[in-house]
Amino acid sequence: MDNYDFIVVGCGIAGASAGYELAAHGRVLVLERESQPGYHTTGRSAALFVQTHGPSVIRALARGAKNFFLDPPAGFTEHPLLTARGMLLIGRPDQSALLEQNFAQSSRHIAGVRRLDVNQACKLVPLLKEDYLAGAVLDPEAMDMDVHAIHWGFIRGMRARGGKLATSAGLQGLERNGGQWIVRTAAGDFAAPVVVNAAGAWCDKVGAMAGAGAIGLVPKRRTAFIFDPPSGADIAKWPSVIDIGEEFYFKPDAGKFLGSPADQTPMEPCDAQPDDFDVALAVDRIQRAARIPVTHISRKWAGLRSFVADGCPVVGYDPRVEGFFWLAGQGGYGIETSPSMGRLTASLALRRGVPSDLAQQGVTEAAVSPARFARG
Repeated sequence: MDNYDFIVVGCGIAGASAGYELAAHGRVLVLERESQPGYHTTGRSAALFVQTHGPSVIRALARGAKNFFLDPPAGFTEHPLLTARGMLLIGRPDQSALLEQNFAQSSRHIAGVRRLDVNQACKLVPLLKEDYLAGAVLDPEAMDMDVHAIHWGFIRGMRARGGKLATSAGLQGLERNGGQWIVRTAAGDFAAPVVVNAAGAWCDKVGAMAGAGAIGLVPKRRTAFIFDPPSGADIAKWPSVIDIGEEFYFKPDAGKFLGSPADQTPMEPCDAQPDDFDVALAVDRIQRAARIPVTHISRKWAGLRSFVADGCPVVGYDPRVEGFFWLAGQGGYGIETSPSMGRLTASLALRRGVPSDLAQQGVTEAAVSPARFARG
């Protein structure tokens, strides 16, 4: 039986970034149930880096990740990880209060955030309907992410540090024996004193195998699709357009548009598939807001984004099960926060607390600890 210091269950973006950071401190094995890493949620991302979206701890983790993306370690990637895009949050008259709230919150951390009137918003995205809008908030620092380069940069970096990846290694059993976890998989049995549960939508199921209490993780389907812009429209430099109430979004993507109803349909962990009703709903919402005739869907897909009740990630040792470490509940923000989450995981797993730069951004151990689900 091969022995390690850390065994990470799952090689999506959470497991890959954790493995990368942990490999600098010990022997690491990352297990992936599929034949390739990132098959589920990681490979189905909308690929937008935003520092002004989500709960406060998510925003702090994203801010802490920016420098890594802009200046990655030598050998991490041969291509830029981020490219300019911008994000335009739009709102109807009944959503004006949400626009003001977002602007006030976002401008505290991002200096370039601007509140736009209808004319200014339509100048940026000429296809928007003037009679639909009450205004918008522009985040000029939102950027497109190269998800593949980020994910595989972590995997290659982990291997360069001596870490190992086992694919087609679905988890079959977990048992604690003599201060070690015995991890039984389809690819063989392995042992380590620490297991990191980075299994995405399956995290509660892995927790149950270890005898840990559930954290109440709820996987939610998010649908996306690709469609053509109107003939002659030069959309390459347009920002992403997101409804302030998170009812839809669309963004330029390799000469076409990527659209979504921003759905959050609770589901059991599975290989999520798109629902035609959700696609039709998004098309209707997009066409109400913009003069974009959606006549053909060239591709559609769905992924699972997993949440706990407070919407914040769960990072830390289980308070009742020795050596069992949770890395769960990224809620769709896993890629944009991955450099921070990887460092946070390694630091907490080594019992060194929150890294100082993340603490300065406002990240606290209490905000992400699994102990918050065990009170009482």
